[in-house]
Amino acid sequence: MTRSVRGTRRPSRTSRTLRVTGAGAAALLALSACSSSSDAHTDSAADSAGSSSSASAEVSGQVTVFAAASLKESFTALGETFEKQHPGTRVTFNFAGSDSLAASITSGAPADVFASASPKTMATVTDAGAAAGTPSTFVRNQLQIATLPGNPDKISSLKDLTASGLKVVLCDRTVPCGAAAQKALEGGGLELTPVSYEQDVKAALTKVELKEADAAVVYRTDVKAAGDKVAGVDFPESAEAVNDYPITLLKESPNADAGKAFIELVKSAEGQKELTEAGFRTP
Repeated sequence: MTRSVRGTRRPSRTSRTLRVTGAGAAALLALSACSSSSDAHTDSAADSAGSSSSASAEVSGQVTVFAAASLKESFTALGETFEKQHPGTRVTFNFAGSDSLAASITSGAPADVFASASPKTMATVTDAGAAAGTPSTFVRNQLQIATLPGNPDKISSLKDLTASGLKVVLCDRTVPCGAAAQKALEGGGLELTPVSYEQDVKAALTKVELKEADAAVVYRTDVKAAGDKVAGVDFPESAEAVNDYPITLLKESPNADAGKAFIELVKSAEGQKELTEAGFRTP
């Protein structure tokens, strides 16, 4: 009897081809997955590096700040802090009377930030559409009488400034410190004719420092900054003439990112500490 031996059938060429093709496809899929993962990792790393690079490049270059003269000392210090916090930046200031700064901005002077000594002068800029957004008050300031060292004329009130023979200097009425002084005088029912009207508060204070005037109505921050060059006298009418200081990024800012960063520093705890130590009041 003949037995039929049934062995393992050899796979056909087609079957072998299918299996090889399947294996190849699996290998390709695996390679593709690895490649995709690698590409994704590379892209992620590139995005991360790009993001990091973008962040570091976000604040760089020159920042131009137009600021009221009374902010000179505190803003100069904050400018140095800003440059340390953001290597590669440089802060340039233009300190002057707020009214003249506002006029320059509306005439097209290039600047990133404007810090005014009164809402009225800031309104000149906002009304002209030159501000980017709504300005915000970052500090307040109050008037004080600056006298010669030791107060030899024994000035103790705003009324004392009306005494005959006393040389008194005021800021121009168009400047915030001058407008505030006029408001205080009117509040006290007083009239005063100064020997001169100065274009900003620093100029008024300098007259006393040089002994060209016996007294000047300025901000308490300026009296404090002058140290022993002058003496300060408080007067109650000043409470009715406190100035709010608004700050804003300008619409045509050449360096908006850096301008925003400077404003953030001014409003930060560190910035507020610098300003209050200079004699400013918090809003």
